[in-house]
Amino acid sequence: MLQNAIKPVLDPRALAHELSNKLLINGKLIPAVSGKTFPIYNPATQEHIADAAEGAADDVDCAVQAAARAQKLWGKLAARERGKLVQECGRVLNNHLEELAQIMTLETGKAIRTESRVETGVFTDILHFYGGLGSELKGETVPFKSDMLTFTQHDPIGVVGAIIPWNVPLLLMALKIAPALVAGNAVIVKSPEEAPLTVLRACQIMNQILPPGVLNMLSGDGPECGAPLVQHPGVKKVTFTGSVETGKLIYKMAAEKLIPVTLELGGKSPMIVMGDADLEKAVEGAVIGMRFTRQGQSCSAASRMFVHDSIYDTFVKQLKAKVDAMKIGDPFDDKTDIGSIISQQQFDKVKSYIQIGEKLSGVTALRCSAMPTDAKLKEGYFVQPVIFTGISNDSKLAREEIFGPVTCVIKFKDYEDAISQANDSEYGLAATIWTRDLKTALDATQRLEAGLVQVNQNLVVQANMSYGGVKNSGLGREASLEAMLEHFTVKKTIIVNLA
Repeated sequence: MLQNAIKPVLDPRALAHELSNKLLINGKLIPAVSGKTFPIYNPATQEHIADAAEGAADDVDCAVQAAARAQKLWGKLAARERGKLVQECGRVLNNHLEELAQIMTLETGKAIRTESRVETGVFTDILHFYGGLGSELKGETVPFKSDMLTFTQHDPIGVVGAIIPWNVPLLLMALKIAPALVAGNAVIVKSPEEAPLTVLRACQIMNQILPPGVLNMLSGDGPECGAPLVQHPGVKKVTFTGSVETGKLIYKMAAEKLIPVTLELGGKSPMIVMGDADLEKAVEGAVIGMRFTRQGQSCSAASRMFVHDSIYDTFVKQLKAKVDAMKIGDPFDDKTDIGSIISQQQFDKVKSYIQIGEKLSGVTALRCSAMPTDAKLKEGYFVQPVIFTGISNDSKLAREEIFGPVTCVIKFKDYEDAISQANDSEYGLAATIWTRDLKTALDATQRLEAGLVQVNQNLVVQANMSYGGVKNSGLGREASLEAMLEHFTVKKTIIVNLA
């Protein structure tokens, strides 16, 4: 048992107040050097819930110095011992799952039953998974010459900068910090501007277990906090999830230092439904795959659905009925399926795409479900899911990532045409094929240009399943042993002359 262990706070507003104006550096919660803050709002009500510390270059420097000092000792600790400590973090965090789900719902507007509670469970699962891989940080012996002992080992890179988005902050943070820590690195997390509180609380809880400075957290915007983190000479690796545009900027900054980067960027994921598909499963898969319970705020969302013309009308009818049955409302209500969009900026963006689609000739916009009627939610960023039919793959809505509850259902007759249209995108993160024909399924898995291809299912990211994109969807992979070895260690070759 931890002495003076942090106790769960189940009042999310009280916790938000407690976490206001705090960064986490060298194991301590402190304000930004400048003393500046920025407001955090509940997107479901626009209620002002906290003021986050506005980190900048001075704070980045403090965090990097603390991380660099801590990493020297952390990297020398046996890998299995590091893994045990990361697993212990997961065990302790299990006592805070409801607390984390509550604060996440408050600052992101995600429905607590369908999203926040699920994510907190996955967060600790990933920590346990990677914690158990400490013993896999092993090298190889090389048969070079009989009188020379030649072998390799995996050394930690040093200080890692991890920049995460707001849509699934704990899950995506876990995919970065867990392998980095087990591999012997120290980490500085740059939290999302819209939702820094859940990340800060999780890092604070983990710092009860980890040595001071091994895991730090900064909040602030991209230019003033994120950019200095990437450009700091003490940061030896950057891992980022976010937009293509920001990913390219980070790639350029990292190139100036010649340091490695991992980028998980956007997506416009295709879902191909063949005429012989199990229609009930395909429709359910479309609801799950489009991440409607996350308001479509997912880079792997099935936002382009290619449906064979023989079942097109039936598919659309059943899909609309499924989404109509979902409840939009108070994210804290266990009866709610769909919460709110994260911010005014994202809300306006999603609405603008819907307006564009509604003006397209021959296109039908099927609005689903119903807006909440609760008066306290009238100012919230709620958007009805929209299914666009009669739309083509070359339309703006089918080409660009909307990051909202908007999907395009596109009719096709020929399988070859469906594959061609699915691949006709600058993105390549995920894809699915729905069919009862094994030959068609296996052919599609080989030809679809995506880092993750699934058949007759639309699962979210899973621990031990390599995840990442091709084309403009990013560089590198996450969620696997290989991700830890390839992206958070340096392979060293050692030759010992025995003669």
